[in-house]
Amino acid sequence: MGREFIDLFDGWAETYDDSVKGFDPQYKAVFTDYETILNAVVKNTSGNALEFGVGTGNLTKKLLLAGHQVIGVEPSAAMRKIAQAKLPALRLMEGDFITFPESPLPIESIVSTYAFHHLTDVEKETVVKHFGETLPENGKIIFADTVFENEIAKEAAIVKAKDKGFTDLAEDLQREYYTTIDVLKHIFVTHYFDVVFKQMNEFVWLITATKNG
Repeated sequence: MGREFIDLFDGWAETYDDSVKGFDPQYKAVFTDYETILNAVVKNTSGNALEFGVGTGNLTKKLLLAGHQVIGVEPSAAMRKIAQAKLPALRLMEGDFITFPESPLPIESIVSTYAFHHLTDVEKETVVKHFGETLPENGKIIFADTVFENEIAKEAAIVKAKDKGFTDLAEDLQREYYTTIDVLKHIFVTHYFDVVFKQMNEFVWLITATKNG
């Protein structure tokens, strides 16, 4: 359920905001147009939002400034500490996509950036099924995450990273559970969502899924 990566995120917390600014050349392409990606998630969000993988609170801040009520869920204690310091009024809970406290607010949108790939494809389907059972009709899931068009594209990205000497990125792409458009489309459609994919940079796609009732 993604908790196997908590130590990684606890260690990354203090430098995460530098990473998203492109200071790490290995991950510069992953975070290209980062602000645009976050803004696209906010633009597609409706009503109260439940955010998974809050991290250091960058998306959360934009959601709050746009007038949304936000309940945050984050498994990393180090990330929660930074997010809470940035946003003292944020209702932030310990949890992950699968195991989390009940929201004190009715939720119209479920949002996340750079986090859904921490789940296996089986876990992804479990999560989407649960969200489909709990969201109201026309409720939305809006995720931005690294996804590949197919397995060939994924393997090509790994080879490209290795050729550039980006060993951390190559290991990341092989270690974590990056999936493909077809797999995600099947999951969302199976559980009664209309889903649209929009590529935002070389790695990240905006995924907007609307419960079709």
